[in-house]
Amino acid sequence: TFSIYLEAVVSTQSTGLYNTSMKIIYIACSVGTCYLIFMKFKSTYDSNHDTFRVEFLLGPCLILALVLNHSFTFSEILWTFSIYLEAGAILPQLFMMSKTGEAETITSHYLFMLGAYRGLYILNWVYRFYTESFFDPIAVVAGVVQTVLYIDFFYLYITKVLKGKSLVLPC
Repeated sequence: TFSIYLEAVVSTQSTGLYNTSMKIIYIACSVGTCYLIFMKFKSTYDSNHDTFRVEFLLGPCLILALVLNHSFTFSEILWTFSIYLEAGAILPQLFMMSKTGEAETITSHYLFMLGAYRGLYILNWVYRFYTESFFDPIAVVAGVVQTVLYIDFFYLYITKVLKGKSLVLPC
């Protein structure tokens, strides 16, 4: 979802100091996270279990962004691509969990928080629809797809992790 915030750097229109500052902070945090993943904690990466073909996620998201968008501009394509990509971003983690049959507790909590974030977005959409009559079909449909992908994980999280058990997938 880094590309959604790139407009803070490339956009010519002013989005306000707060909005621009938060986007720059998000970009800095994203770069810091990538540093931690690819440099500091590189030794914890297990390539034997990470066999998800990311091009099968990136390709369709890019094609969708080029075909289904609000306007065919660079920043709009970036925004739309990031929305579609965010909807499927959980797939590599779910794929790895299905291969290993389990997830560490910290990973489970992280994935649950990502899903909770999506839940807050849904509340935001409902609020904006009733207070501003605003409805964005691209964001809503992508958000519904993302939520559907989380449902099975939420069930396992609630029935296992919150009861103090480790998240082990049923056979």
